[in-house]
Amino acid sequence: MKKIIPFLVLSIIAVLCFIFPNGNILDIKDTKIDTGDTAWLLVSTALVLLMTPGLAFFYGGMVRKKNVISTMLQSFVSMGIVTIIWVVVGFSLAFGNDIGGIIGDPRTFFMMKDTLGLASWSLMPTVPLILFAMFQLKFAVITPALITGAFAERIKFNAYLLFITLFVIFIYAPLAHSTWHPQGILFNYGVLDFAGGTVVHMSAGWAALAAALFFKKRNSADHTPARISYVILGTGLLWFGWFGFNAGSAGGANVLAATALATTTTASAAAAITWIFFDILRGKKPTAVGACIGAVVGLVAITPAAGFVTITSSLIIGFVAAIVSNLVVIWRSKTNIDDTLDVFPCHGVGGMVGMLLTGVFASQNVNPANTTGNGLFYGETKLFVVHLVALVGVSLFAFVGSFLLLKITDLIIPLRVSAEDELAGLDVSQHDEEL
Repeated sequence: MKKIIPFLVLSIIAVLCFIFPNGNILDIKDTKIDTGDTAWLLVSTALVLLMTPGLAFFYGGMVRKKNVISTMLQSFVSMGIVTIIWVVVGFSLAFGNDIGGIIGDPRTFFMMKDTLGLASWSLMPTVPLILFAMFQLKFAVITPALITGAFAERIKFNAYLLFITLFVIFIYAPLAHSTWHPQGILFNYGVLDFAGGTVVHMSAGWAALAAALFFKKRNSADHTPARISYVILGTGLLWFGWFGFNAGSAGGANVLAATALATTTTASAAAAITWIFFDILRGKKPTAVGACIGAVVGLVAITPAAGFVTITSSLIIGFVAAIVSNLVVIWRSKTNIDDTLDVFPCHGVGGMVGMLLTGVFASQNVNPANTTGNGLFYGETKLFVVHLVALVGVSLFAFVGSFLLLKITDLIIPLRVSAEDELAGLDVSQHDEEL
């Protein structure tokens, strides 16, 4: 039966491609497509895609040598399977015609129909709709890949494929629709998430915590990172790609994109240096891994705020996020929670810190499109309260929903490898390959 399932999946995909070969081309005469904005979003889409291979190196360098290939492949394969899901139904669920402010109608852009030609998305009217769809795809690709650091070194590959399929459909798509669709419940509540602090990092972080609790501890949790040079390379690729992630979310080659680019690099720099100095103050030696983790935490924290805050505020966000995440890493290490690569302390907590501090430092002078109000720092409370309430709701949804999906996946395909396979390493036991 297990051998028949992949064949059936491939057969269904082939039939869908035959029935819907190209989608429909819309010829809209009154178009506002701008070549400069389109060029920037094309570049941004490529930059965001590069983040997933960057994540593969970042995670791959941290695990033991016998699990490097399997860990990296879990990120790479997300680029394949999530793309197919997105084309068939994922984009429709996230950005299709609204159903109750929670999810999109799966028929809206089924198999990318009505996305070619001069069609555009209402909130990014100067770029082609198909480009917007591909840009958003890259966000959907990296989100489940982020979770893999929590259950690294102990998951069955086939079960992983099923889990991320369910996660994209039932967790990521509803959050994306609720937050970024004009009729989304969080969008209309006034939540500001410029580039995915809530949709991407909080969802992945809470799913990571659920996974760490579900999988329990590894048989041998102590290990030496396989390739610290991979971690440094991965961080560089992530930082580089993050400019597309955040500045691309401005929707065009404009002033807001320049602001987001600036706040992104300053927050990451502040967090990297803060992480190093904080370790020194704790009596530890400064490490390359620490600097890299700090940089990524800064990138995570600034993501929801990138287009809403000033440069000074971005430095504070990076500084605070690095300290808070570092403290949570220390706390986690003293518990029985085996979040292998500290996905929850870095991405989950980093995303929550960024979301709350957006409610503190957001300024309508930076982005007039922010209609919710200024942050707490400017004497207004509405935005902060909105973000505080949304944080609780999103956290519950992502954690409980992910835990249920793990349970369902485990009933269909057992998630955890055997003790013997874990001891041998997933590279050999799952893929018959070695570094």
